[in-house]
Amino acid sequence: MNNEQQRIEELAVNLFNINAVKFGEFDTKSGIKTPVYFDLRVIVSYPDVMELISDLIYEFAFKEMDCVHICGVPYTALPIATLLSVRAKKSMLMRRKEAKAYGTKKMIEGHYEAGQSCLIIEDVITSGSSVLETVKDLRKEGLKADRALIILDREQGGRENLAKNDVQIKSLFTMSKLIEILVQKEKIDNTMANKVKKYLLETPAAVKIDSLEDRTLLTYEQRSELSTNTVAKRLFHIMSAKKSNLCLSIDLTSTIKILDMIEKVGEHICLLKTHADIIEDFNTDFTVSLKNLAKKFNFLILEDRKFADIGNTVALQYSKGIHKIAEWADCVTVHSLPGEGILKAINNSCDNGIGSRGVFLLAEMSSEGNLITTEYTAQTVKMASKYPNVLTGFVCQTKESFNDPRYIQLTPGVQFECSKDELGQVYNTPEKVILEKGADVVVVGRGIVTAKNPEAQAVLYKNVLWSNYLRRVSGKIE
Repeated sequence: MNNEQQRIEELAVNLFNINAVKFGEFDTKSGIKTPVYFDLRVIVSYPDVMELISDLIYEFAFKEMDCVHICGVPYTALPIATLLSVRAKKSMLMRRKEAKAYGTKKMIEGHYEAGQSCLIIEDVITSGSSVLETVKDLRKEGLKADRALIILDREQGGRENLAKNDVQIKSLFTMSKLIEILVQKEKIDNTMANKVKKYLLETPAAVKIDSLEDRTLLTYEQRSELSTNTVAKRLFHIMSAKKSNLCLSIDLTSTIKILDMIEKVGEHICLLKTHADIIEDFNTDFTVSLKNLAKKFNFLILEDRKFADIGNTVALQYSKGIHKIAEWADCVTVHSLPGEGILKAINNSCDNGIGSRGVFLLAEMSSEGNLITTEYTAQTVKMASKYPNVLTGFVCQTKESFNDPRYIQLTPGVQFECSKDELGQVYNTPEKVILEKGADVVVVGRGIVTAKNPEAQAVLYKNVLWSNYLRRVSGKIE
């Protein structure tokens, strides 16, 4: 056995001993049980392990690679990247998780020039999405980012996803190799090893990521193929079939007036946004009629409930009470403020017989002076990544909020003229929200509902929004 192999085995045992790798039964981000869990963040408390990792990465691959800069994927890989930078006397760059709301608003910190090469350091890859986010921001700055050094490859699609985006990786361990070493060192038995191998074979834990291309340049048809949420798939298909990305916000208080308005404009919308709690004569017959009209005109129903309570309360608000939202709404809006328990509640409700439903997470708001920050938006998007099957998209105002093509950007606050009402609602034009702000579905309310001829106005909005969408995906934006 050569010295390098001995040190690799030493590292495997050390990672086990400090609980950086654990075996048992754990919940993954998607809610699936896994027999193995990695938390390499703990290595910062063990200088000897940190030194061993950096030494092995340096000897194993780094010293043979020609690069100008090093960039660690935030946050776990940053200390390893720092040690490598000092040892190799190479410049280090830092990628922010989110841009500052002031100053230069840069995502990449450090001194660099376009065309220079940057080697990426990461701790663990599953789908490779975190590495790809870093690659995207480095390439935006004109840097060459096509190689990455990884501590552990979970062998769940990350290597392949990265290769599709012209990123080649080298890893100290694969999951298979780590398991083999730990069995040999009698840290785990063959039963546990086989359980992990079976999990890897049977669990599609990694998301397929085919391209770093701007999601707004992909067609709705292309994105429907990538979607993991049934409601998002249906909505993409409806938009394509009806040539409409118009959502009507129908803030009327009478069931008769609501149904009458839908008869006039239902043919031209892809989504109907309701506020059930403002309807004065809400009843079961109304929701039956509402669902029939949705089927007749081929649109989905979004109840803009903006859930914002603890999980148990939200589960009751969603499925019980007078409104029984889960029985008639295809999707709902949800605040991320209470944490991921709110998504678990709706996900569990769907698993308990309600069927396929979707969630639009509120990542940004269109009202003047709202308290949502860029960091809050980034954390909302990060939280949502744990629930790809229930997440339909995000309510947001800027395309920079997220770039995952599986999800739909729902943007409210749209009228033909930029304006602001007396209560602080800020309006943008259809052209601006589609071409500049990245909207996929555009919400129009009073611009249609209060018009003298709502149908004619709906047709006008539909045509303008769709033509700008076609301009966007064609790339012909001047």
